[in-house]
Amino acid sequence: MEQGSIKLALMALLSGGLVSGLALPTWAQENSLVDTAIYGAVLELAQASPTQITDVRLEETDPGLQVVLDIAEGELSAPTTAVSGDALIVEIENAVLLGDEIEQFEPAAGIAMVQVSALSGDRVQVVITGIDAVPVADVSIDAAGLTLSVVPGISQAGETNEPLRIVVTGEEDEGYNPSSASTATRTDTPLRDIPQSIQVIPQQILEDQQVTRLNDALRNAPGVNRGDVSPRLGGFESTLIRGFGANYLINGLEDNLSNTPIFDPATTERIEVLRGPASVLYGQGSTGGIVNLVTKQPLSEPFYSVTAAAGSFDFYRGALDLSGPLNNSGTVLYRFNAAAQTTESFIDFFDSQRYVLAPVLSWQISDNTNITFETEYSQITEPFEQGIPAIGTVLPNPNGDIPRDRYISEPSDTGQYESFRVGYDLQHRFSDNWQLRNAFRFTAYGISRVGVFSTSLEDDGRTLNRGVQDANFEDLIYNLDTYVVGEFATGPIQHQLVAGVNLFRRDAETVGFIREADPLDLFSPVYGRPFGDVTFRFDDRSRTDNLGLYVQDQITLTDNLKLLLGGRFDIAYQEQEDRITSTETDQQDEVFSPRVGIVYQPIPEISLYGSYTRSFQPVTGRSFNGDLFQPERGTQYELGLKADIIDRLSANLVFYDLTRTNVETADLVNPSFSIQTGEQRSRGIELNVAGEILPGWNILAGYAYTDAEITEDNTFEEDNGIANVPENAFNLWTTYQIQQGDLEGLGFGLGLFFVGDRPGDLANSFEIPSYLQTDASVFYERDRFRAGLNFRNLFDIDYFVSARGTSRVTVGDPFTVEASLSWQF
Repeated sequence: MEQGSIKLALMALLSGGLVSGLALPTWAQENSLVDTAIYGAVLELAQASPTQITDVRLEETDPGLQVVLDIAEGELSAPTTAVSGDALIVEIENAVLLGDEIEQFEPAAGIAMVQVSALSGDRVQVVITGIDAVPVADVSIDAAGLTLSVVPGISQAGETNEPLRIVVTGEEDEGYNPSSASTATRTDTPLRDIPQSIQVIPQQILEDQQVTRLNDALRNAPGVNRGDVSPRLGGFESTLIRGFGANYLINGLEDNLSNTPIFDPATTERIEVLRGPASVLYGQGSTGGIVNLVTKQPLSEPFYSVTAAAGSFDFYRGALDLSGPLNNSGTVLYRFNAAAQTTESFIDFFDSQRYVLAPVLSWQISDNTNITFETEYSQITEPFEQGIPAIGTVLPNPNGDIPRDRYISEPSDTGQYESFRVGYDLQHRFSDNWQLRNAFRFTAYGISRVGVFSTSLEDDGRTLNRGVQDANFEDLIYNLDTYVVGEFATGPIQHQLVAGVNLFRRDAETVGFIREADPLDLFSPVYGRPFGDVTFRFDDRSRTDNLGLYVQDQITLTDNLKLLLGGRFDIAYQEQEDRITSTETDQQDEVFSPRVGIVYQPIPEISLYGSYTRSFQPVTGRSFNGDLFQPERGTQYELGLKADIIDRLSANLVFYDLTRTNVETADLVNPSFSIQTGEQRSRGIELNVAGEILPGWNILAGYAYTDAEITEDNTFEEDNGIANVPENAFNLWTTYQIQQGDLEGLGFGLGLFFVGDRPGDLANSFEIPSYLQTDASVFYERDRFRAGLNFRNLFDIDYFVSARGTSRVTVGDPFTVEASLSWQF
């Protein structure tokens, strides 16, 4: 019977936790379940007593050396790693060293010392110290023992002493505390070196919570709130960050400007949330921040996974994930993700179907050049559910409470959301210090909808006036981004430079009409009456072109003092055509957006930072005097503290002041016109804690205090709160998984999500009450199998998610249960 090997690649990162895993050997994967069960029993028995390392050998090789740990019988577990200074530390659990401890100086070029020693608790430690950089090692485990193939590391500018990450066959497990993100700087920079608040929601969270909707994932990020759209609309979500709208990226390229991308966890590796203005790298918009969806990429080793789920309200879901090499040399890799989902709801007549297909192909053209081609097709079919009036939900109604399952549209409502994306990402390394990225994506996004909507509620509290929209919306988006990343020094000062150019075009069309619809009795509804006459038609076309030139320099003044300087110049052109009235307008804006930040690290575990950054959003129109409207501007000042509490547990504390200016408001002298004297401001505090407290015990928790208000306006009172933004909110999600014994692999999860009182509209005419939602989970993971039960709204509380004026208040989901099974092979 063949003994397979487990190949783990150790890669030095600037920061992060450590993950190790043990895959089934080849013979166990290819034979029957009986063989697999026998192997599992043998493995468990072998792990009951420590494996004996009988000999340690150091063998010099051409690039470096090999550290060989021989065993007589049994099998060594996959190691964990850490970095201290220029030393790579490899620790092996459940092992004892029979021979003498080893300490050898300069065993190979670039290696200062190798130490092998026994630790308490049946552990063996290997320390490999480089002369001027952390060594890089490839680890292989087989029946004969463990071999570390070591090569000297390359000293990098601004290098810091950070842990390593282990990549195992299959998905890369970052745990709850990923160490780096590219959204804030376009470089793989450690989070603690970024002078702006950024949070990563890793794949482990998406799996543990069984997330299927984007805003369900974003509730794990303090300061991020749902907008005014129902959470059940997968094709039309809405997100607020620090009280203002967010932009959405996919792999660092801006996607749809007017709607969220269709999100599906089957294609998503992680979600990066950058809080605050981000125009310096991404152009127009982004006053509140950026949500970047990082998609799953091809893997170098074969990986196959199937997932099935079922739950309340006839929820059914299946997903497939396939990856691996397509040729013997491993230069061509693929990834294919697919998912199908159907569900009903507690809302009458609501049902939804979702499909996604996402093939990815990666080609390593040479040692220095790689290109990745990505395509994704997504479709969602669902009615446009939009909530029920405030009177009868959050406000008293003489007829009583409106049933929370009431559907105010028609059973015949239809809505189809489709998106198609295709693009490439070319990366070329000119040298160790300079590289180029050239990425392009085309997105076609379309909505076809016939939906009844509410307009007003009569004084009797039960008669809801309605209209019906029959419309088609189409967006065609072209995004080309090219930039270089270079590292160089000016004397003792190290630089990491990013400079690039971005070309963006969006063509949008909106065609349709609005008809009269019969009123609906909210307490005794009658559906199916014919629609009335057409009251309004629209046929609009618009084009948005944007040219952006940007540069950014991450400067390492000393090992513990870093400076970030950046700026972007945009030329934004917009033209609009109303085909009904045969009128055209156009406008061009030229805007500069700066960013300045500084990071000071008194000790390696603590980062103190401050930053200043701006954003812009073009506004089309003219004042009474004929002056073109200026772009809206967002200006943020931020102070923060980032700390590594223990090895794999980090905390962030942030204070910010964010102001939105040039907001349109009514012209009181000329009522048919608007002027740009409006201003809104958000000030707040955010605290986030993420990571592993003890082995098997993970936590993700946060608190946000948000004071978002109108500071200047001609329509609304000053000091009015921003709609749907709570002053206080906190989130807690924690899981514990038993690490050993008969119940090893069994885990439990608990979630608490509190959202405070918040205004239902800018007039502050009513308030949405606070709520505390409790979620829980039970799961079991062993080898490549996972089964789970997720309970949402465990105590079945009545709560309201958001509002869009007094006629549309969205009801939260009741108690639901979802069971899921997944298998990797």
